[in-house]
Amino acid sequence: MPSIRVLSVASEAVPLVKTGGLADVAGALPSALAPHGVEMTTLLPGYPAVMAAIGKARRIHGYGALLGEPARLLTAKLDGHPLIVIDAPGLYRREGGPYTDAAGREWPDNWRRFAALGRVAADIAGGAVKGRRFDLVHAHDWQAGMAPAYLRYAPLPDAPRVPSVITVHNMAFVGGFDRAILPALGLPDYAWAIDGVEFYGRVSFLKAGLVSADAITTVSPTYAEEIRRPEFGMGFEGLIEGRADRVHGILNGIDAAQWSPAADPALAASYGHRHLNRRTANKRALEAEFGLDQDDGPLFIAITRLTWQKGMDVLAGLTDHIAGIGGRLALLGSGDAWMESAFHAAAARHPGRIGVRIGYDEALSHRMQGGGDAILIPSRFEPCGLTQLYGLAYGCVPVVARTGGLADTVIDANPAAVQAGVATGVQFDGVTHETLASAISRAASLYRQPEVWRIIQKNGMACDFSWGASGKAYAALYARLIEETR
Repeated sequence: MPSIRVLSVASEAVPLVKTGGLADVAGALPSALAPHGVEMTTLLPGYPAVMAAIGKARRIHGYGALLGEPARLLTAKLDGHPLIVIDAPGLYRREGGPYTDAAGREWPDNWRRFAALGRVAADIAGGAVKGRRFDLVHAHDWQAGMAPAYLRYAPLPDAPRVPSVITVHNMAFVGGFDRAILPALGLPDYAWAIDGVEFYGRVSFLKAGLVSADAITTVSPTYAEEIRRPEFGMGFEGLIEGRADRVHGILNGIDAAQWSPAADPALAASYGHRHLNRRTANKRALEAEFGLDQDDGPLFIAITRLTWQKGMDVLAGLTDHIAGIGGRLALLGSGDAWMESAFHAAAARHPGRIGVRIGYDEALSHRMQGGGDAILIPSRFEPCGLTQLYGLAYGCVPVVARTGGLADTVIDANPAAVQAGVATGVQFDGVTHETLASAISRAASLYRQPEVWRIIQKNGMACDFSWGASGKAYAALYARLIEETR
Protein backbone atom coordinates (compact mmCIF):
# COMPACT_ATOMS: atom_id res chain seq x y z
CA MET A 1 0.00 0.00 0.00
CA PRO A 2 1.34 3.46 -0.86
CA SER A 3 2.01 5.68 2.14
CA ILE A 4 1.25 8.92 0.26
CA ARG A 5 -1.40 9.57 -2.40
CA VAL A 6 -0.77 12.59 -4.61
CA LEU A 7 -2.98 14.21 -7.25
CA SER A 8 -0.74 15.69 -9.98
CA VAL A 9 -2.51 18.44 -11.93
CA ALA A 10 -1.06 19.24 -15.34
CA SER A 11 -2.12 20.61 -18.71
CA GLU A 12 -0.01 18.04 -20.60
CA ALA A 13 1.84 14.78 -20.00
CA VAL A 14 3.70 12.36 -22.22
CA PRO A 15 2.84 10.19 -24.00
CA LEU A 16 -0.67 11.65 -24.37
CA VAL A 17 -0.02 15.33 -25.14
CA LYS A 18 3.19 17.38 -25.28
CA THR A 19 4.25 20.90 -26.21
CA GLY A 20 7.37 21.10 -24.03
CA GLY A 21 9.36 19.86 -21.05
CA LEU A 22 6.40 20.17 -18.67
CA ALA A 23 4.84 17.15 -20.39
CA ASP A 24 8.03 15.09 -19.93
CA VAL A 25 8.09 15.87 -16.21
CA ALA A 26 4.39 15.25 -15.60
CA GLY A 27 4.61 11.98 -17.49
CA ALA A 28 7.71 10.80 -15.65
CA LEU A 29 6.83 11.72 -12.06
CA PRO A 30 4.43 8.83 -11.28
CA SER A 31 7.10 6.23 -12.05
CA ALA A 32 9.82 8.29 -10.36
CA LEU A 33 7.82 8.48 -7.13
CA ALA A 34 6.47 4.94 -6.98
CA PRO A 35 9.69 3.49 -5.44
CA HIS A 36 9.37 6.02 -2.62
CA GLY A 37 5.92 4.96 -1.44
CA VAL A 38 4.01 7.58 -3.45
CA GLU A 39 1.02 6.71 -5.64
CA MET A 40 0.52 9.58 -8.05
CA THR A 41 -2.70 10.08 -9.99
CA THR A 42 -2.47 12.51 -12.92
CA LEU A 43 -5.36 14.85 -13.77
CA LEU A 44 -5.47 15.99 -17.41
CA PRO A 45 -7.90 17.94 -19.62
CA GLY A 46 -9.75 15.82 -22.17
CA TYR A 47 -8.17 17.13 -25.38
CA PRO A 48 -9.01 15.12 -28.52
CA ALA A 49 -5.71 13.22 -28.41
CA VAL A 50 -6.24 12.31 -24.76
CA MET A 51 -9.82 11.16 -25.34
CA ALA A 52 -8.73 9.05 -28.30
CA ALA A 53 -5.98 7.44 -26.24
CA ILE A 54 -8.14 6.43 -23.27
CA GLY A 55 -10.99 4.95 -25.34
CA LYS A 56 -14.01 3.78 -23.34
CA ALA A 57 -12.98 4.92 -19.89
CA ARG A 58 -15.09 4.57 -16.75
CA ARG A 59 -17.08 7.56 -15.50
CA ILE A 60 -16.46 8.42 -11.83
CA HIS A 61 -18.12 11.82 -11.47
CA GLY A 62 -20.26 14.34 -13.34
CA TYR A 63 -20.82 18.11 -13.46
CA GLY A 64 -23.94 19.81 -14.69
CA ALA A 65 -21.94 22.99 -15.13
CA LEU A 66 -18.16 23.11 -14.70
CA LEU A 67 -17.28 26.78 -15.25
CA GLY A 68 -20.47 26.83 -17.32
CA GLU A 69 -19.94 23.59 -19.25
CA PRO A 70 -21.22 20.04 -18.64
CA ALA A 71 -18.41 17.64 -17.83
CA ARG A 72 -17.58 14.11 -16.73
CA LEU A 73 -14.55 12.73 -14.95
CA LEU A 74 -13.20 9.53 -16.47
CA THR A 75 -10.61 7.15 -15.04
CA ALA A 76 -7.93 5.40 -17.05
CA LYS A 77 -4.21 4.56 -16.91
CA LEU A 78 -1.11 6.56 -17.89
CA ASP A 79 1.78 4.15 -18.41
CA GLY A 80 0.30 1.91 -15.74
CA HIS A 81 -0.42 4.69 -13.26
CA PRO A 82 -3.85 6.15 -12.35
CA LEU A 83 -5.20 8.87 -14.64
CA ILE A 84 -8.28 11.08 -14.36
CA VAL A 85 -9.46 12.93 -17.46
CA ILE A 86 -11.88 15.86 -17.58
CA ASP A 87 -14.26 15.12 -20.44
CA ALA A 88 -15.71 18.57 -21.12
CA PRO A 89 -16.25 18.90 -24.87
CA GLY A 90 -17.15 22.59 -24.66
CA LEU A 91 -13.78 23.32 -23.07
CA TYR A 92 -11.27 20.90 -24.54
CA ARG A 93 -12.55 19.10 -27.64
CA ARG A 94 -11.37 21.39 -30.39
CA GLU A 95 -8.82 21.26 -33.19
CA GLY A 96 -5.45 22.85 -32.59
CA GLY A 97 -3.09 22.63 -29.63
CA PRO A 98 -3.74 22.60 -25.89
CA TYR A 99 -3.43 26.39 -25.68
CA THR A 100 -3.83 27.70 -29.23
CA ASP A 101 -5.90 27.16 -32.33
CA ALA A 102 -4.54 25.74 -35.58
CA ALA A 103 -3.28 29.21 -36.56
CA GLY A 104 -1.33 29.59 -33.29
CA ARG A 105 -3.74 32.07 -31.66
CA GLU A 106 -4.43 31.58 -27.96
CA TRP A 107 -7.90 30.31 -27.19
CA PRO A 108 -9.83 33.33 -25.82
CA ASP A 109 -11.39 31.18 -23.10
CA ASN A 110 -8.13 29.73 -21.76
CA TRP A 111 -8.96 31.29 -18.43
CA ARG A 112 -12.14 29.20 -18.24
CA ARG A 113 -10.47 26.03 -19.55
CA PHE A 114 -7.70 26.05 -16.96
CA ALA A 115 -9.76 27.42 -14.10
CA ALA A 116 -11.88 24.32 -14.68
CA LEU A 117 -8.77 22.16 -14.34
CA GLY A 118 -8.01 23.76 -10.98
CA ARG A 119 -11.62 23.57 -9.79
CA VAL A 120 -11.79 19.84 -10.53
CA ALA A 121 -8.49 19.24 -8.73
CA ALA A 122 -9.74 21.01 -5.61
CA ASP A 123 -13.05 19.14 -5.76
CA ILE A 124 -11.34 15.75 -6.04
CA ALA A 125 -8.98 16.60 -3.18
CA GLY A 126 -12.01 17.77 -1.19
CA GLY A 127 -13.71 14.40 -1.46
CA ALA A 128 -16.13 14.98 -4.36
CA VAL A 129 -15.32 11.62 -5.95
CA LYS A 130 -16.24 8.64 -3.81
CA GLY A 131 -13.31 6.38 -3.05
CA ARG A 132 -10.68 8.87 -4.18
CA ARG A 133 -8.68 10.25 -1.28
CA PHE A 134 -5.54 12.31 -1.67
CA ASP A 135 -2.97 13.51 0.82
CA LEU A 136 -1.54 16.29 -1.37
CA VAL A 137 -2.11 18.18 -4.62
CA HIS A 138 0.85 18.90 -6.92
CA ALA A 139 0.11 21.61 -9.51
CA HIS A 140 2.29 22.39 -12.53
CA ASP A 141 2.75 25.91 -13.93
CA TRP A 142 0.07 28.56 -14.44
CA GLN A 143 -2.36 26.19 -16.13
CA ALA A 144 -2.80 24.35 -12.82
CA GLY A 145 -2.24 27.37 -10.58
CA MET A 146 -5.91 27.68 -9.68
CA ALA A 147 -5.85 24.28 -7.94
CA PRO A 148 -4.01 25.59 -4.85
CA ALA A 149 -6.07 28.80 -5.08
CA TYR A 150 -9.39 26.95 -4.94
CA LEU A 151 -8.09 24.82 -2.05
CA ARG A 152 -7.26 28.04 -0.18
CA TYR A 153 -10.10 30.37 -1.16
CA ALA A 154 -13.01 28.15 -2.17
CA PRO A 155 -12.72 24.56 -0.90
CA LEU A 156 -15.72 22.28 -0.87
CA PRO A 157 -17.82 22.49 2.31
CA ASP A 158 -16.39 20.26 5.05
CA ALA A 159 -13.43 19.33 2.85
CA PRO A 160 -10.34 18.01 4.66
CA ARG A 161 -7.26 20.24 4.71
CA VAL A 162 -5.05 19.02 1.87
CA PRO A 163 -1.65 20.67 1.34
CA SER A 164 -0.46 21.66 -2.13
CA VAL A 165 2.74 22.20 -4.08
CA ILE A 166 3.17 24.24 -7.24
CA THR A 167 6.11 23.61 -9.56
CA VAL A 168 7.28 26.51 -11.71
CA HIS A 169 8.60 25.14 -14.96
CA ASN A 170 8.95 28.62 -16.45
CA MET A 171 8.23 31.84 -14.56
CA ALA A 172 7.84 33.77 -17.82
CA PHE A 173 4.35 32.37 -18.39
CA VAL A 174 2.11 34.04 -15.81
CA GLY A 175 -1.36 33.04 -17.03
CA GLY A 176 -2.64 36.62 -16.99
CA PHE A 177 -6.26 37.50 -17.70
CA ASP A 178 -8.60 40.50 -17.48
CA ARG A 179 -10.00 41.34 -14.05
CA ALA A 180 -13.50 40.97 -15.48
CA ILE A 181 -13.24 37.17 -15.23
CA LEU A 182 -13.00 37.29 -11.43
CA PRO A 183 -16.72 36.76 -10.66
CA ALA A 184 -16.91 33.76 -12.99
CA LEU A 185 -13.98 32.09 -11.21
CA GLY A 186 -16.07 31.63 -8.07
CA LEU A 187 -13.49 33.14 -5.73
CA PRO A 188 -14.41 35.37 -2.79
CA ASP A 189 -13.88 39.12 -3.20
CA TYR A 190 -10.94 39.14 -0.81
CA ALA A 191 -8.95 36.96 -3.22
CA TRP A 192 -8.47 40.12 -5.30
CA ALA A 193 -5.56 41.52 -3.33
CA ILE A 194 -1.85 42.14 -3.58
CA ASP A 195 -1.28 38.96 -1.59
CA GLY A 196 -3.94 37.16 -3.63
CA VAL A 197 -4.58 36.63 -7.34
CA GLU A 198 -4.07 40.25 -8.46
CA PHE A 199 -0.98 40.93 -10.61
CA TYR A 200 -0.56 44.43 -12.07
CA GLY A 201 -4.32 44.92 -12.38
CA ARG A 202 -5.01 41.51 -13.89
CA VAL A 203 -5.72 38.02 -12.62
CA SER A 204 -2.64 35.80 -12.73
CA PHE A 205 -3.18 32.06 -12.40
CA LEU A 206 0.52 31.58 -11.67
CA LYS A 207 0.40 34.09 -8.84
CA ALA A 208 -2.76 32.44 -7.53
CA GLY A 209 -0.75 29.24 -7.17
CA LEU A 210 2.38 30.90 -5.82
CA VAL A 211 0.57 32.64 -2.96
CA SER A 212 -1.73 29.71 -2.15
CA ALA A 213 0.48 26.61 -2.29
CA ASP A 214 2.16 25.28 0.83
CA ALA A 215 5.42 24.94 -1.09
CA ILE A 216 6.88 26.22 -4.34
CA THR A 217 9.34 24.14 -6.31
CA THR A 218 11.38 25.01 -9.36
CA VAL A 219 13.08 22.54 -11.65
CA SER A 220 16.66 23.33 -10.67
CA PRO A 221 18.43 24.73 -7.59
CA THR A 222 20.03 27.62 -9.50
CA TYR A 223 16.69 28.72 -10.98
CA ALA A 224 15.24 28.70 -7.45
CA GLU A 225 17.85 31.33 -6.55
CA GLU A 226 17.61 33.25 -9.83
CA ILE A 227 13.87 33.93 -9.55
CA ARG A 228 14.52 36.04 -6.47
CA ARG A 229 16.14 38.61 -8.79
CA PRO A 230 14.29 41.04 -11.10
CA GLU A 231 15.96 39.80 -14.28
CA PHE A 232 14.52 36.31 -13.72
CA GLY A 233 11.56 36.83 -11.36
CA MET A 234 9.21 38.29 -14.00
CA GLY A 235 7.63 40.55 -11.38
CA PHE A 236 7.28 37.78 -8.78
CA GLU A 237 10.73 38.22 -7.22
CA GLY A 238 9.34 39.99 -4.13
CA LEU A 239 6.77 37.25 -3.61
CA ILE A 240 9.43 34.56 -3.97
CA GLU A 241 11.80 36.36 -1.61
CA GLY A 242 8.99 36.70 0.91
CA ARG A 243 8.29 32.96 0.73
CA ALA A 244 11.94 31.93 0.49
CA ASP A 245 11.58 29.31 3.22
CA ARG A 246 8.92 27.63 1.07
CA VAL A 247 10.91 27.58 -2.19
CA HIS A 248 12.79 24.44 -3.21
CA GLY A 249 14.89 23.70 -6.28
CA ILE A 250 14.58 20.06 -7.36
CA LEU A 251 16.38 19.19 -10.57
CA ASN A 252 14.41 17.51 -13.32
CA GLY A 253 15.40 14.02 -14.37
CA ILE A 254 15.16 12.17 -17.65
CA ASP A 255 13.73 8.79 -18.55
CA ALA A 256 16.89 6.69 -18.84
CA ALA A 257 14.99 3.94 -20.64
CA GLN A 258 13.62 6.27 -23.33
CA TRP A 259 16.89 8.17 -23.70
CA SER A 260 19.56 5.49 -23.95
CA PRO A 261 21.96 5.38 -26.93
CA ALA A 262 22.56 1.72 -26.22
CA ALA A 263 18.93 0.81 -26.93
CA ASP A 264 17.46 3.66 -29.00
CA PRO A 265 15.53 2.34 -32.02
CA ALA A 266 15.73 5.76 -33.70
CA LEU A 267 19.49 5.53 -34.16
CA ALA A 268 21.32 4.07 -37.16
CA ALA A 269 23.79 2.50 -34.72
CA SER A 270 23.49 1.93 -30.98
CA TYR A 271 26.49 2.56 -28.75
CA GLY A 272 27.74 3.08 -25.21
CA HIS A 273 30.63 4.92 -23.62
CA ARG A 274 32.97 2.05 -24.50
CA HIS A 275 32.02 2.15 -28.19
CA LEU A 276 31.95 5.84 -29.08
CA ASN A 277 33.42 5.05 -32.47
CA ARG A 278 29.98 3.69 -33.41
CA ARG A 279 28.61 7.25 -33.23
CA THR A 280 30.24 7.89 -36.60
CA ALA A 281 27.50 5.94 -38.36
CA ASN A 282 24.90 8.17 -36.72
CA LYS A 283 26.83 11.29 -37.68
CA ARG A 284 27.03 10.22 -41.32
CA ALA A 285 23.29 9.42 -41.33
CA LEU A 286 22.46 12.80 -39.77
CA GLU A 287 24.61 14.65 -42.30
CA ALA A 288 22.74 12.90 -45.09
CA GLU A 289 19.36 13.63 -43.54
CA PHE A 290 20.13 17.37 -43.34
CA GLY A 291 21.97 17.53 -46.66
CA LEU A 292 25.25 18.47 -45.00
CA ASP A 293 28.79 17.90 -46.23
CA GLN A 294 30.43 14.82 -44.80
CA ASP A 295 33.77 15.80 -43.29
CA ASP A 296 35.73 15.61 -40.05
CA GLY A 297 34.74 19.04 -38.71
CA PRO A 298 32.43 19.45 -35.70
CA LEU A 299 28.71 18.97 -36.31
CA PHE A 300 26.76 21.30 -34.02
CA ILE A 301 23.08 20.72 -33.41
CA ALA A 302 20.25 22.79 -31.92
CA ILE A 303 16.87 21.38 -30.88
CA THR A 304 14.84 24.27 -29.58
CA ARG A 305 12.05 26.78 -29.74
CA LEU A 306 13.16 29.70 -31.89
CA THR A 307 12.63 32.43 -29.32
CA TRP A 308 14.47 35.21 -27.52
CA GLN A 309 14.53 33.19 -24.29
CA LYS A 310 16.45 30.42 -26.05
CA GLY A 311 19.02 32.87 -27.46
CA MET A 312 18.19 31.87 -30.99
CA ASP A 313 18.41 35.47 -32.22
CA VAL A 314 22.10 35.40 -31.27
CA LEU A 315 22.71 31.97 -32.81
CA ALA A 316 21.02 33.12 -36.03
CA GLY A 317 23.71 35.79 -36.30
CA LEU A 318 26.52 33.26 -35.87
CA THR A 319 25.82 30.82 -38.66
CA ASP A 320 28.53 32.43 -40.80
CA HIS A 321 30.96 31.98 -37.90
CA ILE A 322 30.10 28.28 -37.56
CA ALA A 323 30.67 27.71 -41.26
CA GLY A 324 33.81 29.84 -41.18
CA ILE A 325 35.55 27.71 -38.53
CA GLY A 326 34.85 24.50 -40.42
CA GLY A 327 31.75 23.51 -38.49
CA ARG A 328 28.26 22.63 -39.57
CA LEU A 329 24.88 23.20 -37.94
CA ALA A 330 21.75 21.01 -37.98
CA LEU A 331 18.81 22.84 -36.43
CA LEU A 332 15.36 21.53 -35.51
CA GLY A 333 12.80 23.95 -34.13
CA SER A 334 10.07 26.47 -34.72
CA GLY A 335 9.00 29.77 -33.28
CA ASP A 336 9.35 33.43 -34.22
CA ALA A 337 8.81 33.86 -37.94
CA TRP A 338 11.79 36.16 -38.45
CA MET A 339 14.11 33.65 -36.78
CA GLU A 340 12.80 30.85 -38.97
CA SER A 341 13.50 33.04 -42.00
CA ALA A 342 16.98 33.91 -40.72
CA PHE A 343 17.98 30.27 -40.38
CA HIS A 344 16.51 29.43 -43.79
CA ALA A 345 18.57 32.28 -45.26
CA ALA A 346 21.69 30.94 -43.53
CA ALA A 347 21.08 27.50 -45.03
CA ALA A 348 20.77 29.12 -48.47
CA ARG A 349 24.04 31.03 -47.94
CA HIS A 350 25.89 27.96 -46.74
CA PRO A 351 24.59 24.88 -48.56
CA GLY A 352 26.13 21.77 -47.11
CA ARG A 353 27.13 23.62 -43.92
CA ILE A 354 23.78 24.72 -42.42
CA GLY A 355 20.71 22.49 -42.39
CA VAL A 356 17.32 23.54 -41.02
CA ARG A 357 14.09 21.69 -40.19
CA ILE A 358 11.18 23.84 -39.03
CA GLY A 359 8.84 22.00 -36.67
CA TYR A 360 9.37 19.25 -34.14
CA ASP A 361 10.05 15.56 -34.66
CA GLU A 362 10.70 13.38 -31.59
CA ALA A 363 12.51 10.61 -33.47
CA LEU A 364 14.65 13.15 -35.32
CA SER A 365 15.63 14.75 -32.01
CA HIS A 366 16.97 11.35 -30.91
CA ARG A 367 18.92 10.97 -34.15
CA MET A 368 20.38 14.43 -33.71
CA GLN A 369 21.56 13.70 -30.18
CA GLY A 370 23.06 10.43 -31.37
CA GLY A 371 24.86 11.94 -34.37
CA GLY A 372 25.73 15.50 -33.39
CA ASP A 373 29.08 16.34 -31.83
CA ALA A 374 27.86 19.24 -29.69
CA ILE A 375 24.47 20.72 -28.85
CA LEU A 376 24.11 24.51 -28.62
CA ILE A 377 21.89 25.84 -25.80
CA PRO A 378 22.47 29.61 -25.44
CA SER A 379 19.39 30.29 -23.30
CA ARG A 380 19.07 33.66 -21.60
CA PHE A 381 17.27 31.82 -18.81
CA GLU A 382 16.54 28.12 -18.48
CA PRO A 383 14.65 26.80 -15.45
CA CYS A 384 16.10 23.32 -15.97
CA GLY A 385 16.45 22.26 -19.57
CA LEU A 386 16.27 18.69 -20.76
CA THR A 387 18.11 18.79 -24.08
CA GLN A 388 21.47 19.22 -22.33
CA LEU A 389 20.70 16.14 -20.22
CA TYR A 390 19.89 14.16 -23.35
CA GLY A 391 23.11 15.47 -24.90
CA LEU A 392 25.16 14.31 -21.91
CA ALA A 393 23.55 10.86 -22.06
CA TYR A 394 24.30 10.57 -25.79
CA GLY A 395 27.86 11.92 -25.79
CA CYS A 396 26.68 15.06 -27.62
CA VAL A 397 28.66 17.68 -25.72
CA PRO A 398 26.53 20.59 -24.41
CA VAL A 399 27.58 24.18 -25.09
CA VAL A 400 25.45 26.15 -22.64
CA ALA A 401 24.87 29.55 -21.08
CA ARG A 402 25.66 29.57 -17.37
CA THR A 403 22.10 29.91 -16.07
CA GLY A 404 19.43 27.87 -14.27
CA GLY A 405 19.57 24.12 -14.75
CA LEU A 406 22.23 24.48 -17.44
CA ALA A 407 24.63 25.76 -14.77
CA ASP A 408 23.63 22.93 -12.43
CA THR A 409 24.17 20.07 -14.87
CA VAL A 410 27.19 20.92 -17.06
CA ILE A 411 30.80 21.15 -15.85
CA ASP A 412 32.75 23.64 -17.93
CA ALA A 413 35.81 22.38 -19.78
CA ASN A 414 38.10 25.02 -18.37
CA PRO A 415 41.80 24.09 -18.13
CA ALA A 416 41.52 22.94 -14.50
CA ALA A 417 38.46 20.75 -15.17
CA VAL A 418 40.07 19.27 -18.28
CA GLN A 419 43.27 18.58 -16.34
CA ALA A 420 41.26 16.95 -13.54
CA GLY A 421 39.29 14.89 -16.06
CA VAL A 422 35.85 16.05 -14.86
CA ALA A 423 34.62 18.37 -17.65
CA THR A 424 31.31 17.51 -19.36
CA GLY A 425 30.71 20.50 -21.65
CA VAL A 426 31.31 24.18 -22.35
CA GLN A 427 29.73 26.98 -20.34
CA PHE A 428 29.77 30.72 -21.04
CA ASP A 429 28.50 33.84 -19.26
CA GLY A 430 26.03 36.24 -20.84
CA VAL A 431 24.31 35.57 -24.14
CA THR A 432 25.95 37.90 -26.66
CA HIS A 433 27.39 37.51 -30.14
CA GLU A 434 30.89 37.58 -28.69
CA THR A 435 30.39 35.16 -25.81
CA LEU A 436 28.56 32.55 -27.86
CA ALA A 437 31.05 32.83 -30.74
CA SER A 438 33.87 32.29 -28.25
CA ALA A 439 32.13 29.26 -26.72
CA ILE A 440 31.53 27.71 -30.16
CA SER A 441 35.17 28.28 -31.11
CA ARG A 442 36.31 26.77 -27.80
CA ALA A 443 34.13 23.71 -28.41
CA ALA A 444 35.60 23.36 -31.91
CA SER A 445 39.12 23.58 -30.47
CA LEU A 446 38.37 20.87 -27.91
CA TYR A 447 36.79 18.73 -30.62
CA ARG A 448 40.08 18.85 -32.54
CA GLN A 449 41.79 17.27 -29.53
CA PRO A 450 40.28 13.76 -29.91
CA GLU A 451 41.58 12.33 -26.62
CA VAL A 452 40.30 15.31 -24.61
CA TRP A 453 36.96 15.32 -26.45
CA ARG A 454 36.41 11.63 -25.84
CA ILE A 455 36.99 12.08 -22.10
CA ILE A 456 34.46 14.93 -22.05
CA GLN A 457 31.94 12.71 -23.86
CA LYS A 458 32.51 9.80 -21.49
CA ASN A 459 32.22 12.03 -18.43
CA GLY A 460 28.82 13.23 -19.62
CA MET A 461 27.61 9.73 -20.39
CA ALA A 462 28.64 8.61 -16.88
CA CYS A 463 26.41 11.23 -15.21
CA ASP A 464 23.24 9.99 -13.56
CA PHE A 465 20.39 12.35 -14.35
CA SER A 466 17.67 9.74 -13.95
CA TRP A 467 14.70 10.50 -11.71
CA GLY A 468 16.08 8.57 -8.71
CA ALA A 469 17.40 11.47 -6.62
CA SER A 470 14.68 13.89 -7.72
CA GLY A 471 11.91 11.43 -6.96
CA LYS A 472 13.32 10.95 -3.48
CA ALA A 473 13.46 14.73 -2.94
CA TYR A 474 9.82 15.20 -4.01
CA ALA A 475 8.68 12.34 -1.78
CA ALA A 476 10.49 13.87 1.21
CA LEU A 477 8.90 17.26 0.54
CA TYR A 478 5.43 15.71 0.28
CA ALA A 479 5.89 13.86 3.56
CA ARG A 480 7.03 17.03 5.35
CA LEU A 481 4.06 19.07 4.11
CA ILE A 482 1.58 16.37 5.02
CA GLU A 483 3.07 16.14 8.52
CA GLU A 484 2.81 19.93 8.92
CA THR A 485 -0.88 19.79 8.01
CA ARG A 486 -1.80 17.15 10.57
